Amino acid sequence: MVPVMTDAKLKAWWSHRQGLDGSLAGLNPPKVLEKVGWARSVGGAAPYLTLFSRAGLRRAEVDAALAAAEIQELPSARGCTYVLPAMDYSLGLAVGRQFAEAEAKVARKLGVTDDEIARLSEAIRVALRGGPMAPDAIRAAVGDAARSLGPEGVKKGVTTTIPVALGLMQSAGDIRRVPVNGRLDQQRYKYALWEPNPLSGYERRDAESFVELARLFFGWMGCATAAGFQAFSGLGVKASQAAMAPLGLESVTGDYLALPDDRAAFEAFEVPKVPQYALVSNLDAILAELPVHSIVDRGQAVGKWLFDPASGEIVWTASVKVTGALREAVAVTEAYIREDLEDFRSFSLDSPKSRAPRIQALRAEASA
Repeated sequence: MVPVMTDAKLKAWWSHRQGLDGSLAGLNPPKVLEKVGWARSVGGAAPYLTLFSRAGLRRAEVDAALAAAEIQELPSARGCTYVLPAMDYSLGLAVGRQFAEAEAKVARKLGVTDDEIARLSEAIRVALRGGPMAPDAIRAAVGDAARSLGPEGVKKGVTTTIPVALGLMQSAGDIRRVPVNGRLDQQRYKYALWEPNPLSGYERRDAESFVELARLFFGWMGCATAAGFQAFSGLGVKASQAAMAPLGLESVTGDYLALPDDRAAFEAFEVPKVPQYALVSNLDAILAELPVHSIVDRGQAVGKWLFDPASGEIVWTASVKVTGALREAVAVTEAYIREDLEDFRSFSLDSPKSRAPRIQALRAEASA
């Protein structure tokens, strides 16, 4: 039987699998991330909104899970940082290892040897035995084991050997970053030894790790394209196809593929008749990356929004009729940001000042 397929059904199915229909209410942070996937993190507040929009989790609950190491921000898929649940730490690090060499390659071209980085890494390890340390304290502790890479290094974006060593040690699971104030959306970190190393005893070969990553990816979304997995994993065409091959993926419609059980579930799925509004970030897994955060209804973008910290309110527009339910969804998220986060930064360098022109433009659009 060929399922009845519409764009609305596909998007509503994604929304359901991502928990934007309220089906994950009551779950704790690691359980939500196990269900919907790793939350993209670029030093902004997106991971908080991922967990709030799915399960109503407040910042205090998320920060407590972070402090207890039930969730962590790690270099993983494509070498990018995501917030992962504890059960995926080993896999996340394993699939990110091959992407961790970028800074090291630059350093090698500037005359840094692998032995030099190994000696510096050991000096950092010794320094951290006394407890977590900030980068400045690490620099002072390791002394001559680290060095400046001079004006050429500045041009290349690698000023000293310390970030090279720290990056490789993080990807190897030797150390982890600990937010100074316990928050995911403010990029001030200390580094701590990670004992036991989550990769200790990890026996999957790289190819097997990417098969497992593919299994998770298609499970998180319910169905996806081969190109979508390739983009997420950072693999080439051949390697991504090899990772998907053992899964027995079945066609849902067009280029969309699903795990066998999920295809059957999709066929039985019916699009909800009542709107299910949610406010999500531009990095949310339900959407391709967008320049502005979105309001979604059953997986379809129906509006856009930004938070204005000066007024403590969300500025938004909608492409659908504004109803009480839509206003309530905005108000609930607005109160959460104001009370728990104080601001909603998209990424580490986002600020109220840099956001002001976009907020002004969105206000003008809303009032037009």
